[in-house]
Amino acid sequence: MRPEKVKFMLLAADMRRAVRFYTEALGFETVFVSDFWSELKCGDAILALHGGHDGTVNPTGLSLQYEDVFDAAAQVARAGGKILDAPNQREGEPILLGRYRDPEGNEGFLTQYVG
Repeated sequence: MRPEKVKFMLLAADMRRAVRFYTEALGFETVFVSDFWSELKCGDAILALHGGHDGTVNPTGLSLQYEDVFDAAAQVARAGGKILDAPNQREGEPILLGRYRDPEGNEGFLTQYVG
């Protein structure tokens, strides 16, 4: 048996703000939106948002890859997120890697493949 879909869930204190951040700043498309559960998509990937969070810091393993990670980081900052670590390349890694925190307190990674 194999799963139908893989969903990555983040927590949201303000669902409308969370949906707006991930659609307008990071390019996801809405699938379903309610005050308690929302689903956004990027290709076949689903980002789920669960309401009722208190907004405290929530480190996650979410990593989003962009063609221009510096533009993505600027979009995050313009949309009310915070860049925790500016994108940079660490020795031996084929990516530029940055960290962000969304307005809901979720922390994730922004990357760009540089081969």
